[in-house]
Amino acid sequence: MKILFFSDIHGKIDNLKYIEELERQNNFDRIVVLGDLCSYYSYHDSIDVIEFLNKYLNKLIITRGNCDSDFIVKLINTSTPDLVELDVDNKKLYLTHGHLYSYSKNKKFNNGILIYGHEHIPYIKKNDDMIYICVGSISLPRGNSKPSYLIYENHKFTLYDINKNIIDEIKL
Repeated sequence: MKILFFSDIHGKIDNLKYIEELERQNNFDRIVVLGDLCSYYSYHDSIDVIEFLNKYLNKLIITRGNCDSDFIVKLINTSTPDLVELDVDNKKLYLTHGHLYSYSKNKKFNNGILIYGHEHIPYIKKNDDMIYICVGSISLPRGNSKPSYLIYENHKFTLYDINKNIIDEIKL
């Protein structure tokens, strides 16, 4: 299983061309978008994001972000729950945006991997029986980080920046 994860597009379509090229090169089994699809300011940019995502509906999983309006969510031809549980290679993945659950807000999960965005800074942390992965932001990184994404393949999660540099990785 090969899965691409990214988050926090915020209506900025520039780096979605990079995502499209990654998909073309890798043909991911799943593409997971962890919320905040929409622009804060531009309805037009949000529509461009929705059109981009709708091209991948057969492999797309989307969680709802704190900036995703009801109107925009209705334009996506798939559900956008706050939390998705996914079993991959005998591991439980908990997928969410990060405003409700994260490393600092975990009160619900154990013995699995919580994957989220929201913070716009990529990292991998381990605590007891949980792994926490923040994929950062594909469009609006914070701190000194660059736009980033996560790939799961062969029992390994690898965080990359947009220049294909490895930020961090963890083998299961």
